[in-house]
Amino acid sequence: MLGAIEAGGTKFVCAVGDAKGTIQERIQIPTTVPEETMPRVVEFFKKYDVEAIGIGSFGPIDVNQESPTYGSITSTPKQGWRDYPFVQTLKELFGVPIGFNTDVNAAALGEASLGAAKGLDSCLYITVGTGIGAGAFVQGKLLQGLSHPEMGHILVRRHPDDKYEGKCPYHHDCLEGLAAGPAIEARWGEKGMHLVNRPEVWDMEGFYLAQALMHYILILSPKRIILGGGVMHQPQVFTAIYHYLPKLIHGYVTLPELSSYIVGPGLGDDAGVVGALMLANIANT
Repeated sequence: MLGAIEAGGTKFVCAVGDAKGTIQERIQIPTTVPEETMPRVVEFFKKYDVEAIGIGSFGPIDVNQESPTYGSITSTPKQGWRDYPFVQTLKELFGVPIGFNTDVNAAALGEASLGAAKGLDSCLYITVGTGIGAGAFVQGKLLQGLSHPEMGHILVRRHPDDKYEGKCPYHHDCLEGLAAGPAIEARWGEKGMHLVNRPEVWDMEGFYLAQALMHYILILSPKRIILGGGVMHQPQVFTAIYHYLPKLIHGYVTLPELSSYIVGPGLGDDAGVVGALMLANIANT
């Protein structure tokens, strides 16, 4: 049996399952501070005989196994989690192999293994929710170099009607600062779920996301792009992206049919936790 943790900024999803991605049991735990969240995580896994645990975590995190702080959450603005030794804590408690990566890299792995990119050797998974992050699966492996990708913090051109200053505590008006869920709420005065009938909201959202996708396509050339997260539950965002992206690319590269190239997650909201099972399986082999 394998353990999986999708550690998000709002909630932890903990599950046990197998290498085929079958989830046998799960629990959701609010992400507050480590002293409150982690004891409930440990309590859940203590009930099972897990052979390995995979963690897909909000970041930034240290994924360099040669680093003295490997397995830690690093410069997150999330209160209480900065420099938290995630892997070390669980390894000391359970003594099993631990797979560790970002939540979006885990989701990319899940979608490449069993979801919308199954059978392809490259894909990009982007979550648009409390924050914006992206995981890249390239030539059959998760992309990692100096660190993991932080594609949510690229700079984009402002929409001509947008006067909002931006929400990112580091960069203000980067992509995440302009297009993540908290930015939508701050700009328009209500959460996205209450703005369904405001087409200008979703047109602006698509305007920003299409710019990001143009960068990612030109740099990484993924064979499929998967957009998940709470904001992408609004289908009109996909419509706006399909409108703006060809105008931005302007024929420089030939794009596939967008409705089959830029899609929602094949695993739905389980992409991250299934990917964490895949991380556990890799760590256990």
